[in-house]
Amino acid sequence: MLELLIVLSVLLLLVAGWLAWRMAAVSRKLEELPAGMAQGLEEKHRAMLTDLHGGLTQQGDRLGANFSESSERLRGTLAEELKQTRDTLHALQLSLANNLGESREAMVTKLAETTQALTAKVDERLEQISGKVNERLDEGFKKTNETFTSVMTRLAVIDEAQKKIESLAGNVVSLQELLGDKRSRGAFGEVQLEALVRNMLPPNAWEMQYLLSNGKRADCVLKLPEPTGMVAVDSKFPLENYHRMLDAGASEVERMLAQKQFRQDVKKHVDDISNKYIIPGETSEGAVMFVPAEAVFAEIHAYHAEVVDYAMAKRVWIVSPTTLMAVLNTARAVLKDVETRKQVHVIKDALSKLAKDFGLFDERMKKLADHIRLAGKDVEEIHVSSRKISQRFEQIESVQLEDKPAAPNVVRLADERQS
Repeated sequence: MLELLIVLSVLLLLVAGWLAWRMAAVSRKLEELPAGMAQGLEEKHRAMLTDLHGGLTQQGDRLGANFSESSERLRGTLAEELKQTRDTLHALQLSLANNLGESREAMVTKLAETTQALTAKVDERLEQISGKVNERLDEGFKKTNETFTSVMTRLAVIDEAQKKIESLAGNVVSLQELLGDKRSRGAFGEVQLEALVRNMLPPNAWEMQYLLSNGKRADCVLKLPEPTGMVAVDSKFPLENYHRMLDAGASEVERMLAQKQFRQDVKKHVDDISNKYIIPGETSEGAVMFVPAEAVFAEIHAYHAEVVDYAMAKRVWIVSPTTLMAVLNTARAVLKDVETRKQVHVIKDALSKLAKDFGLFDERMKKLADHIRLAGKDVEEIHVSSRKISQRFEQIESVQLEDKPAAPNVVRLADERQS
């Protein structure tokens, strides 16, 4: 409507300009006519100008009325559309706020549920791990205490037995006479060996009278972890030449001969142990020769170093009850360390799984934070767009339309003629 009014105003200006040009031409012609005719024409011209001025005034009034009416209609339409747009934006803002609140509450609820479930799961796993560790530790402490108690009990029994033996030494035969028979000596060595092993190691770590793949039967085997493997222990030991070597009634030559034969007996026994009880792929690379008497063990290490070197070269370790106890104590520590490592592996696996769960939880938290951040950004952009639209409507409402005067050139020409 505004464009139509502008076009009409331009047309009126063109018509006014054309009429001014025609009036100027008529004026020039009137000056050339006689005075009487000029006066008549001037009167007609003035009457025509008066009519033209009245028509233009009426036309301007009609255009002004139409323009005012169109402006009022336009303002009413714009105000109605602005009101509808504002209502729509207000409803949209309320809807977005409600949806955002619901989404935020749902996200918070879901996050709380996920955190609670994960916390409960972590607590449950930690309780299971702690329970297993405590159970294994309690079992280990219990077994250790039982073993220590058993060792102390047996040591007390041994001490008591030694006291009784010492008190009855004058009424019974000597231990040398008692063990003069090879079978009795072997049985005594086996009993002593079994007592030491039973008191120091758990039941599954040793076995008496173990049959090897070559058909030989070891007095005892120690089942140690790899790479040591199974270690065979022999409890029989030749003592005949040892007794002759220490016999006070023998001559020096006989004692020297007995000493030489004793070395040969020990070397032969080392060879027998190496050949019988060291089997590649089945047993350890070495075997143990148990000497049931501390005095014999001291004699070998003090005066027969070449025998000890020979045994080491054959991978046979000579031990006494005291040194065997140290070896068994070391073996027990190794077994305990292996069991502990097994439990550490279980704990490590559980912690690794827990770390994976925490990794998933961290990823989900990051995704949730990204969603919340994007939602907040979208709401902020919507608010910015809403403010811009409101400002545009306010600018439209604040615009004041002014009516332009119609045909200024024609009015100015008419005033000049009248003057």
